[in-house]
Amino acid sequence: MNEILKDDVAEAARCADIRARMPDGGLFAGHDWRSSPSPLEVPAPVLETIRRLGPALQRFVEACNRLYLESAAGDAPPWIARWLDAGKSADLVAFARERLLRNELPRVIRPDLILTDTGLCLCELDSVPGGIGAAAWLQEVYVDLGFKVVGGAQGMREGWRRIFPQGDVVISSEAATYRPEMEWLNAGSDTVEIASAETYRSKGRPIYRFFEAFDLPNLPNAAEWRAAVLNRVPMTPPLKPHLEEKLWLALFWLPVLQSRWRELLGEKHQALLRGVIPYGWVVNPEPIPPHAAIPRLDIHSWEEAKGFSQKRRRLVLKVSGFSERAWGSRGVVFGHDVPGDEWAAALDGALTGFATQPHLLQEFHQGAHLSARYLAESGGMDTMAARARLCPYYFIAPNQAPHLGGVLATLCPADKKAVHGMRDAIMTVVGDG
Repeated sequence: MNEILKDDVAEAARCADIRARMPDGGLFAGHDWRSSPSPLEVPAPVLETIRRLGPALQRFVEACNRLYLESAAGDAPPWIARWLDAGKSADLVAFARERLLRNELPRVIRPDLILTDTGLCLCELDSVPGGIGAAAWLQEVYVDLGFKVVGGAQGMREGWRRIFPQGDVVISSEAATYRPEMEWLNAGSDTVEIASAETYRSKGRPIYRFFEAFDLPNLPNAAEWRAAVLNRVPMTPPLKPHLEEKLWLALFWLPVLQSRWRELLGEKHQALLRGVIPYGWVVNPEPIPPHAAIPRLDIHSWEEAKGFSQKRRRLVLKVSGFSERAWGSRGVVFGHDVPGDEWAAALDGALTGFATQPHLLQEFHQGAHLSARYLAESGGMDTMAARARLCPYYFIAPNQAPHLGGVLATLCPADKKAVHGMRDAIMTVVGDG
């Protein structure tokens, strides 16, 4: 038997072992993935950027919250809060502005980072992230198989215990895909319980909110929870829909706010984030002066953008938030991947719906091509041309620096524009040298 065949047999056996260790019922309800024989190794500079991003993103979320509240109070441009509040009920906006909650921020931050030929591209920042349990399980399995991974065997578990040592994890049916992983992560715990958001009644215990703010109308007892929070029952992430908006990634580049970002972030954090956040624009239909132009696009109105050639449409149009289309790549249009009339219609829809459902536009950054090994349905090994999404989890306990628990890696077929979890994707974690 030659060495290549021996390696194939060993990798197949290892992948089969990984599959055999999967908890009964899996980790994602109704979803599966391909297994990798090893963690994903990334270049050392990429890993260093991931480690540095935790404090920078913590500062960024703090800055977003502060800038929004300043805008709401009239101490910053009023259009910031107006844009971020679009489509939300008055009572929800009022709740998010409650003085008691002023300094409350998400305790876990997960960016979606596309691995490119030049580094990383941050395409989303999730404060209600899935994958915590799956990443913890993968960490434990690969370390047990003899690999070194970011965070070690217990990094994700330790991070989770730091931010939520006790209370109720309240999961809506919209987020039911992630219930199995949270049940596995908290199995055997005497202090954490899993509950369905549709029937949950406050018990005076801390709440981990595993649903997006847009899902509130489907949750009969939501008003009761809000009253409990105002009675000092802790809830994380805090019910602040303005922090669930992707629009911040475009506001980060707005020229008129650059000096304020520098004050809030500091030059080092601002420079680091400039290196990973793709340039973006708020798709705002308001006319601009005749002598002005939209930065980098060099156009005087969005009407001109509707006629862009395919080459100029290397752009990504996204729903900002507060919508069932704002997650899972459902509200995303890749300009260079659709016909011109479809692109024009999507942009027109974003413009006409701005008052209730803002959109942002971002430069498209191509993911690097990787060669990824996985266990095929035949039981042997196969190789896939892939692109990778890296999801580091930063756990932020009160008065502590961000804890990098681990990095979940999703490798999708290279011909897919959207890099996210899917049946033909490989899921693993990032190795640590």
